[in-house]
Amino acid sequence: MQSVIQKVSEKYKKQSVVDVKSGDTVKVHQKIREGNKERVQIFQGLVIRTDRKNSHTSRITVRRIASGVGVEKSFLLHSPLVLKVEVTKRSKVRRNYLTYMRDRTGKAARLTGVDFDRDAVNTVHDAKAEEEKAKLAEETAKAAEAEAEKKAQEEAELEAKAAEVAARHEENKA
Repeated sequence: MQSVIQKVSEKYKKQSVVDVKSGDTVKVHQKIREGNKERVQIFQGLVIRTDRKNSHTSRITVRRIASGVGVEKSFLLHSPLVLKVEVTKRSKVRRNYLTYMRDRTGKAARLTGVDFDRDAVNTVHDAKAEEEKAKLAEETAKAAEAEAEKKAQEEAELEAKAAEVAARHEENKA
């Protein structure tokens, strides 16, 4: 029997998430809200830590060098603000926590790359999200169709008025 906490955590867990490991170079697409505007910001860097893989609180810590300063961000993989995690490079590492990379700069910070199937790793099938996307596309198509119908009706009315005005003009000539 599941406890209440487990039921709640399963409710908020995404159906499927990209398998990210320490040593991967990733692009994290994060939704940023500024005032009433929303945009997607991409943070690319090296995964130096992975925590609680199978939990709904699974987290990765991504590090990159920005303007000569090391910047680290932690991302909750099941957060609705994290739209997509894309693995661009996979490296050979023998540790889970790569905190020693904080001290490395330049050539010393390189990791040996490993061949991997990028498409297989980055392809995530979330049936719920795909269904929602299809529903949104259908609603958009219906709205566009209604708009086109309304525009065609307005054009027909304008043509009828133009024909009426032309007929009056011909009567006045005669």
